[in-house]
Amino acid sequence: MLEQIIQIFVTVEFYAAVIRLATPLLLAAMGGLLAERAGVVTFGMEGMMLMGAVAGVIGSYLTGSVWGGLALAMVAGIAMAMALAFMAVTIGANQVVSAVALNIGAVGLSSTLYALVFAGGNGDVVQTVVKVPSLSVFKVPLLGDLPILGPILFNQLPLVYLALLMAPVVWFVLYRTTWGLKIRAVGEHPHAADTVGINVVRVRYLTLIFTGIMAGLAGAFLSIGQLNTFQENMSAGRGFIAYTAIVFGKWEPLGVFLGTLLFGLADALQLRIQALNLAIPYQFLVAFPYLVTLIVLILFVGKATWPAASGAPFKREDK
Repeated sequence: MLEQIIQIFVTVEFYAAVIRLATPLLLAAMGGLLAERAGVVTFGMEGMMLMGAVAGVIGSYLTGSVWGGLALAMVAGIAMAMALAFMAVTIGANQVVSAVALNIGAVGLSSTLYALVFAGGNGDVVQTVVKVPSLSVFKVPLLGDLPILGPILFNQLPLVYLALLMAPVVWFVLYRTTWGLKIRAVGEHPHAADTVGINVVRVRYLTLIFTGIMAGLAGAFLSIGQLNTFQENMSAGRGFIAYTAIVFGKWEPLGVFLGTLLFGLADALQLRIQALNLAIPYQFLVAFPYLVTLIVLILFVGKATWPAASGAPFKREDK
């Protein structure tokens, strides 16, 4: 058994799967990272991903194009992000409670929308699996032919390349731009930022919109990237895992990137072990990535330092 498991780690296909399975986590986490650094708790990424998943299928079906699906997935993610922004930023409601409400609502709303579109508009349960136009693997010229790295990094779905690109882009935005300085200032000292002319509400809204776009694409990756259909609650906690990756990475792009790779590796490993038909309970293998998440939370949450204004509503003081 041990030899079979070790053999998994010497195959190129395994590492290609790690990158692929880490992609939805990386997309969502990089989007959520900016909002987190602006002081907004992005626990609602699960709902954004779920709505992105169903919107991706509906958009792909209605337009006959996978790009239409991706566009509608981003719109759905933005809509969910705006709902969270209204509750948490405008009204000043508890951000965690608002996010939980958003996630619960997304479970019912996504299933309802799917049934309305694919069950003749009467809301009945869809009896057959709906197939729609989906993403295809894009091989990067020249780089895709490289030994080892070619199959792992350069023979992937287009959203994989976007996810890998987002880590350096988010780092650059945070630490090399005026906009990044404003985001960090709002997340640490919103009232001080307000006194120097930074619009705190605007910054938080815009970072949440970016979170919605990325989480929507992450959901679309699941539905029209991997499965070519929608399944009820198909995000399966990945939004929460993406949030855990942000905590694991201590709100730094490189750390978050490594965190998503860790969870992608755990997911890829359990799938490979299942295929070996070893004498390991199926339920344990399915739970393995979530067990890794729990262990990471236990080991790292106590050592992590949240942005100083994380979760705190901002109310402008009268001058």
